[in-house]
Amino acid sequence: MSVREKFDYELNSAQEQLILLSNMAVNALTKAVNALASHDIDAALEVIEDDSDINQLEEEINDRVILLIAKQSPVATDLRRLIVIIKVATDMERVGDYAVNIAKETIRIGKEELLSPIHEIQQMHALATAMLTQVIEAFVEEDVIKAKEIAELDDQVDALYGEVINKLMLAGAQNPEKISQITQLAFVCRYMERSADHATNIAEQLFYLVRGRHYDLNK
Repeated sequence: MSVREKFDYELNSAQEQLILLSNMAVNALTKAVNALASHDIDAALEVIEDDSDINQLEEEINDRVILLIAKQSPVATDLRRLIVIIKVATDMERVGDYAVNIAKETIRIGKEELLSPIHEIQQMHALATAMLTQVIEAFVEEDVIKAKEIAELDDQVDALYGEVINKLMLAGAQNPEKISQITQLAFVCRYMERSADHATNIAEQLFYLVRGRHYDLNK
């Protein structure tokens, strides 16, 4: 195997690990939100327990890429691609952390009946997971057009976030005895909104990979 073939093999392996990490993080987010909606404490605990697998995979990706940079001294697009892999892995690991945070809020809420904004939270989740799935597809295909669409979806998530927070504030005024749950649901909304932001971060990294320049897609 030539030096270039060895490099390509290691690069493809890192990208495959990144896709696996991304799927694990998105699945954890979905499992956490479903656990919240169904009061499934056991599922929430599984999300927390499984997070160590996401963390370990991120570390493996980082170690593989750093070793590849040290041994092969890549330049130009090859170097950008490796740097982007590390950054995307970090973003996806954070999504896994948000899934854990949602699972913890689910456990705190327990079997208490949820307030009405849960539907909007599920909408936020649907948009955020769609963004994360699409941006990884865009990364694999190096499709900046598809990546640009992520910013438009992020605007929808931000709008939903504002609506849900307003509803929670109103619910708090009407149901002061529910203030603990309202606070926990507000945190859940924030975690969903931040997950969507990480999808936008990844889209920006894709623009850097393909065009060699940094773009702010939130403007």
